[in-house]
Amino acid sequence: MPGESPITQVSNQNDLIYQQRSANDEEYDDYDDYDDYEDDLTSTGDPNPIPQILHLDLRGTRVDLDRETLVSLPESLLIAMFPHGLALNKQDTYSENDDDPSSVENDSTMWTFVDFDPACLDYVLEFYRQALTHPLPTQLNTAAYSPLTDKHPIIVLREELEYFGLPNIKGDMAALKVACGQHLVQHDSIFSALQKNINRQKNVAEQHLIEMLCDAGFESTDKWGFRALEPMRTCITSMGMVMLKTSGSEHAMATAQKLLLFWRKPERKCWWDGTSFETQGQAVRLWARRTWTLELALV
Repeated sequence: MPGESPITQVSNQNDLIYQQRSANDEEYDDYDDYDDYEDDLTSTGDPNPIPQILHLDLRGTRVDLDRETLVSLPESLLIAMFPHGLALNKQDTYSENDDDPSSVENDSTMWTFVDFDPACLDYVLEFYRQALTHPLPTQLNTAAYSPLTDKHPIIVLREELEYFGLPNIKGDMAALKVACGQHLVQHDSIFSALQKNINRQKNVAEQHLIEMLCDAGFESTDKWGFRALEPMRTCITSMGMVMLKTSGSEHAMATAQKLLLFWRKPERKCWWDGTSFETQGQAVRLWARRTWTLELALV
């Protein structure tokens, strides 16, 4: 379209929404590595196994996390917490006695630093605790075994939003970036940005995505359960979680089986959107690159 900014142009390939696939689809074989990762976490044959309780320092907040809980976390969350894998060594840990580095050798409690928002992890763990109080899903009308019958299924939707503010007048760029971030954090409706994109491009696949998520447990007016600015970055991280509906209409059960394909196999969608708002006495053009990650967790 001649009048449209090239920054919003995306290829047809990027327009594909969460492609469904069968369990033996070779295109997704790489995701099977997560099963090996889980085995590594729980294996006791390793001469230096990961301990039953991990002591994590999340940006200054110390958390004790047991190994089974760590393994059960959504894969997208594990990737964000440990982008280079979980390695417990002296380079990644430090002693409770920070004033005496030599005490690392003698201290039995080793804290592993994780550059991750502790409030986000707390939101996920609290949702897990609440999920375990729900009754198990209704038995599905199928002869084959389904993990939906003996686990609590949770839909996990994560958004990473990178933003770029373009002012008309040069000024305090640091303050401008903060103002842009705070403006975006306040707009915390889950589906509003995607619905805006649908209205502009008439994308049927994206509309189907919203309908599928609403059939599965979300509401069209839902807000992010967690949403916060990342420190020292023009980036906002958001998370939304709901219990997957597995009972009711036949349509709901079909949607539940469809979303089971996202168990340990998260899928991503990325798109750009732009808006304008007033700050520091001037209009600012604000571009945002949104990346959604959708997956199913079982606890």
